[in-house]
Amino acid sequence: MKLSLGFSPCPNDCFMFDAIVNRRIDMEGLEFGVHLADVEALNEAALAGQAQITKLSYHAYAHCTARYVMLSAGSALGRNCGPLLISKRPISTSEAEDGSLRIAIPGKFTTANLLLGLAFPRAQNKTELVFSEIEAALLRDDFDAGLIIHENRFTYQAKGLKKIIDLGEFWEGQTNAPIPLGGIVISRLLPDDVKDRVNRVLRRSVEYAFANRSASLPFVRAHAQEMSEEVMYKHIDLYVNEYSVDLGPEGRRAVELLFEKARATGIIPAVHGPLSLS
Repeated sequence: MKLSLGFSPCPNDCFMFDAIVNRRIDMEGLEFGVHLADVEALNEAALAGQAQITKLSYHAYAHCTARYVMLSAGSALGRNCGPLLISKRPISTSEAEDGSLRIAIPGKFTTANLLLGLAFPRAQNKTELVFSEIEAALLRDDFDAGLIIHENRFTYQAKGLKKIIDLGEFWEGQTNAPIPLGGIVISRLLPDDVKDRVNRVLRRSVEYAFANRSASLPFVRAHAQEMSEEVMYKHIDLYVNEYSVDLGPEGRRAVELLFEKARATGIIPAVHGPLSLS
């Protein structure tokens, strides 16, 4: 059986799914047509119902829960790994709160944008950019502030940019829960036994990556553009952890809590469960 699988070219996803791409594990008779795209492109494909299995932002998942169910393997959750709001000139959180800043964001349906909305509800002057273009746009003074994700948290200071707020710290301070950034979902139309097989294969792939850390390096490096190996592994270590193997009760509760808070402030619509496989 051949299924489509979408994930990002970022080091954490390439690290986790290298064993699937290169068939290093028991695939349980499944084949995957792999599609790599920027996180917001993956979000938009899921929102349009064009994906069978895909990585997506949890913010995006809140808008398509009727179509997809969350798998327990392959997620990006954690602590001290949240998006950052940064700027070229010093900006206080009170200035960010007043809604006057021009902010570059990495996508409307990213969890980063959801967290920004929770922290600064009045900050509505936003422009979407590909995440890798935000630092350069700030240096050109195209925007007052930028919302950065992925490996940019390791590079912004070297470029002279300044942190306004760590939205991961904001979330953890409010909830004491890990930050649910992105997860893997599968079409509810697929048979339950296929969903279970896919989840097992994804988990096996993540476990293989942990046990054979260097095996994925060629695949990770092939999609890391100009990123140094040091930054690649910092990225992997930040976003791949025990929640990537299995969300577990704490991870599932963190996703539910994110949805509860976002619904209460009108950022997302009501969602319908069950959100994850039993």
